[in-house]
Amino acid sequence: MEHEPADQLGTAAAASRDVGVRIASGLMLAVVAGGLLYAGPLPFAVLAGTAAVLTSLEWSRIVRGGGVDAGLVVQVASAVMAAALTAAGFAALGLAAVAAGAILTGLLCFGRHPLLSAEGVLYAGLPVVALIWLRDDPAYGLQAVLFILICVVVTDVAAFVFGRAIGGPKLAPAISPNKTWAGFLGGITMAGIAAAGFGVWLGADPVKLGLAGTMLGVLAQIGDLTESALKRSFGVKDSGTLIPGHGGIMDRIDGLVFAAVAAGVVAFAIDPQAPARALLMGG
Repeated sequence: MEHEPADQLGTAAAASRDVGVRIASGLMLAVVAGGLLYAGPLPFAVLAGTAAVLTSLEWSRIVRGGGVDAGLVVQVASAVMAAALTAAGFAALGLAAVAAGAILTGLLCFGRHPLLSAEGVLYAGLPVVALIWLRDDPAYGLQAVLFILICVVVTDVAAFVFGRAIGGPKLAPAISPNKTWAGFLGGITMAGIAAAGFGVWLGADPVKLGLAGTMLGVLAQIGDLTESALKRSFGVKDSGTLIPGHGGIMDRIDGLVFAAVAAGVVAFAIDPQAPARALLMGG
């Protein structure tokens, strides 16, 4: 019994180091992503395309193991083509590359989780097309992508803080035992507040953007749960080891995937000629 306090101190110190590593790597990611986003559409397209390739590698490793196969080659190729075509101003062709890649990957992976393999192409490719397309809008491209990122990041951080501080009933214990309803509600609430504040800063309608931010927060947490369900079904804790304290790239963009695609769909429905303006300012 006399060793218990020392053991507890050691555990607390390890946990503190883990949090420190997580914060440091998170800040580094934010600086790199923010810098490339600000630098312009092309640097951002390179970042998004790289993330899509890394996502493809991690998805393939989870679903079909770590080897290189024809399905992985097609998935990576479709992600690169989607990013390049969208950056060149051909978003429709970028979507076609993603769709064709999903179909071909499913066929090539017959007998080895073909449906999930095909879904991986969509998972990696669709948000890349949406984000690059929005960033390419000369009027509000930077602000639109920044808005989406802020909503997702605030949701993630606030959900963690509220969940740890309040605790309470679990959100989806069979999928992600650590997530709570307090974290979920705190996350989407803070996302809505941050989005409304962004609207005030931008000169847009804060109420509309606040509601949009809340919905993006909901979608971000659905994306988080979706990735958790995938990993749990294959007995995987993290999607990779690329990011110290966080895991793989999928562990960082899981919330962004659904939010980005939804934002792209809404922007297209309002005004496909000026999607970023449509997303932030409405019709």
